Amino acid sequence: MITDSEFNRIVVYMKQRFGIDLSKKRVLVGGRLENYLVRNGYANYDEYMKKVEANPNGTEATDLVNVLTTNHTYFMRESEHFDFMTHVALPWARSVAMRDRDLRIWCGASSTGEEPYTLAMILLDFFGVEHNHWDTKVLATDISERVLKHAMHGVYLKEDVDPLPQRWKQKYFKPVDAEQYAVKDDLKKEVLFRQFNLMNSFPFRRKFHIVFLRNVMIYFEDSTKYQLIQKVYDFMEPGGYLFIGTTEGLDRKKTSFQYVQPSIYRK
Repeated sequence: MITDSEFNRIVVYMKQRFGIDLSKKRVLVGGRLENYLVRNGYANYDEYMKKVEANPNGTEATDLVNVLTTNHTYFMRESEHFDFMTHVALPWARSVAMRDRDLRIWCGASSTGEEPYTLAMILLDFFGVEHNHWDTKVLATDISERVLKHAMHGVYLKEDVDPLPQRWKQKYFKPVDAEQYAVKDDLKKEVLFRQFNLMNSFPFRRKFHIVFLRNVMIYFEDSTKYQLIQKVYDFMEPGGYLFIGTTEGLDRKKTSFQYVQPSIYRK
């Protein structure tokens, strides 16, 4: 059983390093870490955290993030966003990026890859035969190395791929066996996967037209959330669109973004 002091030590570490607030997630923290500690021969949580804190870039610290961050996602999740993207956001972005044909989209919580691959398929559809004359690669980042490896590997269960339009399945996926499908190389090359901590300074050279930052701010307390939102605002083109999770919201008094409709905002 995790003690109060052990739990608080983990909470403080995750908040300071990653902005993730686990103060109300005691059952989750204990439940997810207990098996990990047993498997790896740790006597208690403090022994493990001592190793994590001594080497923040080491295996133990990486495992802590992988174990404690939830990465539930699926293809076409919150599909109303993709409809809005196709009919409103992309026509606008195409018009303002026409000069250099460089359309910049960032998926800031890519998890196992379903979201950025969905965005890439929408972009390929939208631009059609013009696509070869545009740079529309999707930047997909996540804090977890584990989910990024899954995303780059690009193999998904048949039941996960089945909800996709048949033409997408045929064009962008190939069967591995009776239970799995793999993303084809033509789609893989449209997404750039990178590990990135949203709490770090943004290293981007150019501003984004569209940002998806969905279902990640639920882990942040208000002050952290709005600091992040301000950084995103600063790195977006005027008129750019921000998509957040449908269960999330922004206080209009605390952000410069303009409300468009639930979970969609504009600079």
